[in-house]
Amino acid sequence: MRITVIGATGQVGSKVVQLLRAEGHDVVAASRETGADVLTGAGLVEALTGAQVLVDVVNSPSFEDDPVLKFFTASSANLVAAAKETGVGHYVALSIVGVDGLPDSGYMRAKVVQEKTITESGLPYTIVRATQFQEFAEAITGSLVVDGEVRAPDALIQPIAAADVSVAVAKAAVAAPVDGTVDVGGPEKLSFADMARAVLASQGADTPVVVDPSATYFGTHVEQDSLVTGSGATLAPTHFADWLASR
Repeated sequence: MRITVIGATGQVGSKVVQLLRAEGHDVVAASRETGADVLTGAGLVEALTGAQVLVDVVNSPSFEDDPVLKFFTASSANLVAAAKETGVGHYVALSIVGVDGLPDSGYMRAKVVQEKTITESGLPYTIVRATQFQEFAEAITGSLVVDGEVRAPDALIQPIAAADVSVAVAKAAVAAPVDGTVDVGGPEKLSFADMARAVLASQGADTPVVVDPSATYFGTHVEQDSLVTGSGATLAPTHFADWLASR
């Protein structure tokens, strides 16, 4: 099967390319470096010509509200147009668990626009929604430090390894379109406080951790289950503690 991966140099995209090629598929690894520009649309038709499947794992270079909205609005529209022009039969996109329940987040709002563009395109599609990457746990913990202590939201988080996300995306790419979403998350749900304590312990840091109901996730208030999977989700195999220990 010929599969074009857009965002092929990224953390997930590079692994998806490796997985699909190992299975014997003809994979086009497309990115700005190869001339496929999702913002302008340049090179997309060339990258998608002959492909049965499009895997969209591009991400915005900026997480600020206006730039990220412009990025996903343009990228999804340009990719849909190119997929239609070239006869792609399955659009697979990576998104986020709980994305449509956090409208105060500019990044989440932008991802909702991306999802809507795909779902309303008329193309057969699968949207893989993943929980927060284990690779981001240190950055998340660092973002919660205020006046020398970690102020953790009173909520759960479900870290998943990027490698496990890549497996889920690759699996979706070779399966039939579901015309809906597939949720995938880490094998356990942790409180933000417990995740932070694990991160700090791995760093040899003794920063105090307190649960603060007013604390936010990158500026956005989260409820207990805002960021975790519900029933029917696929749970990945890599436990957070094992991932920390393996680094």
